[in-house]
Amino acid sequence: MGWNSWDAYGLTIGEADFRANATVLAGLKQFGWQYAVIDEGWYMENPFGDKVETRKYVWDGNGILIPVVSRFPSSADGAGFKPLADWVHSQGLKFGIHIVRGIPRQVVDANLPVAGSGFHAMDAADKSSPCPWDEGNWGVADNAAGQAYYDSMLKLYAAWGLDYIKVDCISDHPYRPTEIKQIAAAIRKTGRPIVLSLSPGPTQLEHAAEVGEYAQMWRISDDHWDAWTFTHKPGESEFPFGVRDAFDRLAKWFPYVKAGNWPDEDMLPWGWLGPHPGLGEPRQSRETQDEQKTEFALWAIARSPLILGANLTKLDDLSRSLVTNQAMLFMNQNVTYSHPLDAAGLPPGFEHARVWRATIDAPGARNYKEFFGFFNLDDLPVTLHATWKQLGLDGDKHQAQNLWTDSAEKESKEIKVTLPAHGSAVFQVK
Repeated sequence: MGWNSWDAYGLTIGEADFRANATVLAGLKQFGWQYAVIDEGWYMENPFGDKVETRKYVWDGNGILIPVVSRFPSSADGAGFKPLADWVHSQGLKFGIHIVRGIPRQVVDANLPVAGSGFHAMDAADKSSPCPWDEGNWGVADNAAGQAYYDSMLKLYAAWGLDYIKVDCISDHPYRPTEIKQIAAAIRKTGRPIVLSLSPGPTQLEHAAEVGEYAQMWRISDDHWDAWTFTHKPGESEFPFGVRDAFDRLAKWFPYVKAGNWPDEDMLPWGWLGPHPGLGEPRQSRETQDEQKTEFALWAIARSPLILGANLTKLDDLSRSLVTNQAMLFMNQNVTYSHPLDAAGLPPGFEHARVWRATIDAPGARNYKEFFGFFNLDDLPVTLHATWKQLGLDGDKHQAQNLWTDSAEKESKEIKVTLPAHGSAVFQVK
């Protein structure tokens, strides 16, 4: 649970804006929000440049990217992000950054030494595997020099106080398992617990076991943005990815969700996306209120990471009501198993609906709890009607408490819920 700068600031986040957003996040930490993450671009002097040369990357004498002092003044005199990370920690939060995997091409051209080793940048570079959609870096070679480069990088970043690192161009287009393993090994060597988040999606299902061995989070779709659905022509990529499509994607990944392994459906693009969003013009989220609630409910019951994308300094009332919904957050953080119900087993009337069931512990356990999420994927309102037995529950009658309204239904053999277009309802069932 946390906040990432990409959806609101793109490449442009600076220290003042980051501190302002993290201050709001700190006010939400009682609800579980804790990771404050600076996404791509913190090492660029000119994030508005049209190519890598004009963006002017900044690195140290060993070719490791460091923050730009003009954008992050506390990093002056070689301090890096340590002063900012210390401040984040003082707020009761955890600190994260984004990198694109690899080694800067200009560092390789200069053949800078790799810290703590006898290697140089040319020894560590793999020019056969650049990121195809980011011209800044060469890949890192699967050899001792490559490992030494990642070791030196993570040693420096861990010394700053890093708690979370999002590594891009590594989990798909292309899938780069050698560098995943190198980065995971480098993190272990630091002795510091650092969450490893892999991007972009869609990570392929056949890689689930491997990414789960080395990372704690991995993206299962391409970048998720603020629309119910996006139209893509046959053969095109799935970028950008909408709310509607997330249902089918999360349904495929539920068997791989467990403690320490969180298939990631990407940030929640709510509220004000500005001043420089990672996609499009500054705007209020294009999702309707019902779509935002549905998105939150699906992420929560499917146990996807909850990473906010909104500009928190302009948090609207709806977004605030969602991020402080203790019942929904309790479910997300404590469920031990969740899965979508098989559509073939649902009664008539559910043709354009989805149902998720989640539990805390097993029946008979002291902390056992049941949750059901009902989702309307249709463009028109729908009334869903089913007996609890049809939904898989034992026993005769059950009571349902609505997590949106905190209201409780009378004990009954059945559930009947009317949902608006793209709407949802989540119940704790007793």
